[in-house]
Amino acid sequence: MTAEDRGDLERELGTRLTQGDRRGVATAMLATYGPEIYAFLAALHREESDAEEVFSRFGEALWQGLQRFEGKGSFRGFAYAIARRASVRFRREVLRRRKREGELDSAEISGVVAEVRERTAAFLRTTTRSRLTALRASLPEEDQELLMLRVDRKLPWDELAMVLREEDDPPLSVEDKRREGARLRKRFQLLKDRLRDMARREGLLDEDG
Repeated sequence: MTAEDRGDLERELGTRLTQGDRRGVATAMLATYGPEIYAFLAALHREESDAEEVFSRFGEALWQGLQRFEGKGSFRGFAYAIARRASVRFRREVLRRRKREGELDSAEISGVVAEVRERTAAFLRTTTRSRLTALRASLPEEDQELLMLRVDRKLPWDELAMVLREEDDPPLSVEDKRREGARLRKRFQLLKDRLRDMARREGLLDEDG
């Protein structure tokens, strides 16, 4: 999807949400952003069953969260924030996993979740990890998140500041987002330098690469 297409979609989603079509907005977000969200979660959790569980929770949280969405960022960034928080909660309770309570409020949304999950999982099973991808997977989870969201998903720095904040943190002002974005940019540069050094040691880059 081009940046122009994404802009058109974001405007359409905003219009539909203003009109009260929450089901339509959730369905469109899952159909469009669902595959990349699932791939993000699969990269974080490795185990397909864990990624499937977190993606299901993400679908439910997205449906509920749209009631509170105020349009202060993009729908795409909002979806990533919801997905990351679902992942964090899952990892915190992984030792004593309990049965997920309740079902999605809409059978239509549930069907879209299942369809996207199965289609993307089938694609991921046919893909082979490169040595560089495996090297990146050896990094701490928070570093992997930053790389995936900035490099693979190309989220802007101010949206990254919102996505990577903890669930209980206070809302970020415009100045807070600017300051946190600058901090993340510096952290990202250090991380890239570190990954490049690791790749050189593994023989994946020459000395001038």
